[in-house]
Amino acid sequence: MIPKVGLWRRTINGRTAILYLLPSVILFSVFVFYPMFRTIYLSFYLTDQTGNAALNVGFENYSYLLQSSEFLNSMKATVLFVLYTVPIGIIIALSLALMANEKLRGIGFFRTIYSSTMGISVAASSVIWLFLFHPSVGMFNRLLSIVNLPQVQWLLDPEWALLSVSMSTVWMNIGFSFLILLGGLQNIDEHLYESARIDGAGYFHRLRRITIPMLSPTLFFIITISLINAFQSFGQIDILTKGGPSQSTNLIVYSIYREAFINYQFGTASAQAVFLFIVILIVTILQFKLGEKKVHYQ
Repeated sequence: MIPKVGLWRRTINGRTAILYLLPSVILFSVFVFYPMFRTIYLSFYLTDQTGNAALNVGFENYSYLLQSSEFLNSMKATVLFVLYTVPIGIIIALSLALMANEKLRGIGFFRTIYSSTMGISVAASSVIWLFLFHPSVGMFNRLLSIVNLPQVQWLLDPEWALLSVSMSTVWMNIGFSFLILLGGLQNIDEHLYESARIDGAGYFHRLRRITIPMLSPTLFFIITISLINAFQSFGQIDILTKGGPSQSTNLIVYSIYREAFINYQFGTASAQAVFLFIVILIVTILQFKLGEKKVHYQ
């Protein structure tokens, strides 16, 4: 006769699992879930200056944003910023990783140089670029003067400001993308290349038929992370341009900051945060639905 097992003993695995998960659940609840639900809640209210809900206005905050030229301009600037930074950053990082993956003497020095931007904070990087973009003593305008080209107001001209901030952002993000892609390249089986060389395949044929397909999971990861990071860029905007000139660099995250902590309009700021969450969620879902089909898993 099989002895009956008590409820306490039958649930020991479940209780052990809950015990292991408890620290993560507590941290996520405090720092992710509560702020998220609080933001959604406040997006339906007008608030006082301390951020407490004062008057329920339903969807009026959302309706106001959709009719606001300032918010629509922020969305447009954010989309342009993502288009300027993500594809160019990944192409440059991939090119550098391909070069650094070659077995050449002294290549370790270049690997260190290419990945060094990852060790510099956004604040320090932004200050460096602030000097480079300086209209009178900055390096870029000095180079232009050497070749007799007109000076550019990199951060003061609305037509150049977003491009300038995008340029600095590509530089800041390139170290992380480079390291991840280099790691992916070094995990590709060398026997595949040897077999291709024996068959007479050239460099670009090997790149197209072996490297890119085998690197596709890493590329998929980098594209997804880069997209999310681009939508959430804030530090370089705050230091380089503060959303100007003429709001040309007023990306949506900086717009949320201004609305909440300068204008004290926590309700509309929360509604903007919900919009941003929905946009990132849609982009991520599309990325997984469309991009993951082309990923080659071993």
